[in-house]
Amino acid sequence: MQNKTITQLAQGLRAKEFSSVELTQYFLNRIEKYTDLNAYITVTANQALQAAQRADVRIASGNAELLTGIPMAHKDIFCTQAVKTTCGSKMLDNFIAPYNATVVKKLNATGAVNLGKLNMDEFAMGSSNETSFYGAVKNPWNKNAVAGGSSGGSAAAVAAQLAVCVTGTDTGGSIRQPAAFCGVSGIKPTYGRVSRFGMIAYASSLDQGGSMARSAQDCAILLQSMAGFDVKDSTSVDTPVPDYCADLDKSLAGVKIGLPKEFFTADVNADMAKALDEAIEEYKKLGAEIKEISMPNLKYAIPAYYVIASAECSSNLSRYDGVRFGYRCENPADLNDLYTRSRGEAFGKEVKRRILMGTYALSAGYYDAYYLKAQQVRRLISDDFKQAFSEVDVIFSPVTPTPAFNIGEKLANPVEMYLADIYTIAINLAGLPAMSIPAGFIGGLPVGLQLIGNYFDETRLLNVAHAYQQVTNWHTQSPNLDN
Repeated sequence: MQNKTITQLAQGLRAKEFSSVELTQYFLNRIEKYTDLNAYITVTANQALQAAQRADVRIASGNAELLTGIPMAHKDIFCTQAVKTTCGSKMLDNFIAPYNATVVKKLNATGAVNLGKLNMDEFAMGSSNETSFYGAVKNPWNKNAVAGGSSGGSAAAVAAQLAVCVTGTDTGGSIRQPAAFCGVSGIKPTYGRVSRFGMIAYASSLDQGGSMARSAQDCAILLQSMAGFDVKDSTSVDTPVPDYCADLDKSLAGVKIGLPKEFFTADVNADMAKALDEAIEEYKKLGAEIKEISMPNLKYAIPAYYVIASAECSSNLSRYDGVRFGYRCENPADLNDLYTRSRGEAFGKEVKRRILMGTYALSAGYYDAYYLKAQQVRRLISDDFKQAFSEVDVIFSPVTPTPAFNIGEKLANPVEMYLADIYTIAINLAGLPAMSIPAGFIGGLPVGLQLIGNYFDETRLLNVAHAYQQVTNWHTQSPNLDN
């Protein structure tokens, strides 16, 4: 059953080939069997089975939606009422969310079954899911390799078929990079398309929730229920949500796909370049027009991103002070001791590093030199994308320079770790939609290709991804978990 799509499972539920309770129990059994992957932080088995019972009643009444009774899971950055929400941190190890994030509320309303909360880099800061307080997530294709981050648990759960579909968040590639490393599909929509209410903040001007699944079609189905305006989120954009599945099968004849020359350099692994070249040839066969484009300011994306993201993280994480919620040190001598020890004991190394960088960049003597300059560079990068989309419909690029690296390989070198996001972070700076889909294997590890769309053009993005998946089978491949 784990190989079926959302649509196939929904059809099976309505045809009474199996019940949602049976389907949910099947996935719970798989989660228990493959705990060594460390994909889940919390498994909500009892709540899931109760939700499945309600879904079966709803299906029997004829009032079901496509996601009704479908087992899925949330990245542990989305608040879930009465369930522990940790953000992968010791700081929130004891935090029980008193309310649901808007994304969780919307998916609950469809009758989807939540299996639990998925592992992630601490406060979404990381590119390998190694900064989690709960330990690294293992890549289902090679358990010595990382799953990617920060949504590593989400990607691993889909790849290992421990959930049909999942939520993720993307601040600088945190949906797309782990999707590429684990051989699944994942979409980061336009900034403002999915509500951030109840999604624990890392960098508020960059964070965006999205969907992950085996195929572009399943990503479209999940995103359909997640997207939409939310009055509780001041960054939410009040624009209609189209039917993301309506144009999935639309012809690509005449669609212009741009190849940014700045992304196709010697930095890309030779085998990765070969896989991408083969994907480009498939798009040509599908009728797409391929055009080289240039975006000269992309080379500044890494420094601009880490200044802006660290500055915003420094501000957002100041609320964790040991007073109102979260971790509190024992026997503080005074208020200053409470603050410093609570934060020092509960935050991990990477979170502390980014708080320090961000506080420095925002300080009185360096604000203009660092933070303001980074925002100016951000505008230049956005202008590059605007110019590109005046020439092409979609942009094609690598997701990562290499396949997944080994656990522990880059922990001692933060800069090298940051460069793992070199092809993804510019999209967040511009607020554009983008997605990763499987495009082959190198040495038994998956590789992905990245598609970047214009603002609020997720429909075309999903169409271009779906068309490729109709003529390839990379997205249908499954790892052998019993090796």
